[in-house]
Amino acid sequence: MDKVLGIGNALVDIMTKLPDDSTLEKFSLRKGSMQLSERDFADQINNETVNFEKTQSSGGSAANTIHGLASLGAAAGYIGKVGNDSFGEFFSNDMKANGIQPFMLKSTTDTGRAIALISTDSERTFATYLGAAVELSDSDLNPGQFKDYSILHIEGYLVQNHDLMLRAAKLSKENNMKISIDMASFNVVEDNLEFLKSYVKNYVDIIFANEEESKAFTGKEPEESLNELAEQCEIAVVKIGSKGSLVKSKEQVYKINPIKVNPVDTTGAGDLFASGFLYGYTNKMPLDKCGNIGSLCAGRVIEVIGSKMNNETWEEIKKNI
Repeated sequence: MDKVLGIGNALVDIMTKLPDDSTLEKFSLRKGSMQLSERDFADQINNETVNFEKTQSSGGSAANTIHGLASLGAAAGYIGKVGNDSFGEFFSNDMKANGIQPFMLKSTTDTGRAIALISTDSERTFATYLGAAVELSDSDLNPGQFKDYSILHIEGYLVQNHDLMLRAAKLSKENNMKISIDMASFNVVEDNLEFLKSYVKNYVDIIFANEEESKAFTGKEPEESLNELAEQCEIAVVKIGSKGSLVKSKEQVYKINPIKVNPVDTTGAGDLFASGFLYGYTNKMPLDKCGNIGSLCAGRVIEVIGSKMNNETWEEIKKNI
């Protein structure tokens, strides 16, 4: 089995269930939005909700995907930057506890955290303090981190750091690795379109995008955008929410159906789709099977709060695979 290395913003996810939306109103948070914040603002929200039901886990898009891969039994590693604090220690220990090899850089800045406020209708509103995560730079990367890995999985949120992205690509290709990228969010794609198009064409082998992201990249609807993306790389995946997903490699197209679920919280659905897909890919499975495993993982994670599932659920998933 090929080993997968992830790189991304290392954040501690603090999932908080709201009894109503008064907290959102108090802090002027637009429901369903993701707002970058200073540490003090994030702390204020965390303190205001101290008596609400909370769960905490290592997070960030690529970290979620790597965690999912490890839970499926894949060999995986992760590169990120955290602070020299309790949150940073928690992040590293959570990775190690799940069999992931962490390459964690340290900063004097506090560890980043994403406070996810979950409304009673399952809508998520994020207040994200990036902290040390955003300080990860090209100078933090070295060949030793990439040794023995076959795939690099990059989260699109890093695309704003061009030097970091290019250094990661260079070290990957020197190590004969394939590069997988999840496009992150449509606004990030729009803001970095010229660089991202060049990067995908020159370095990326597998690309994951949802409907909005693929449209931001190509200006086209799902099926047409899938065709354009597949011309740029080996495998293109366009996720279309409740309608499932589309996968294309060369001239072969696969329609992947979603599984029937009882949705609670959509946090991590796209990240876990990538986990399942890459697990199938590293085990040399047909692409439709890869997509079906991705759909299974994505479907099951939206039945729980947050991006992590318990061991019993993972065992059920593995039996289904």
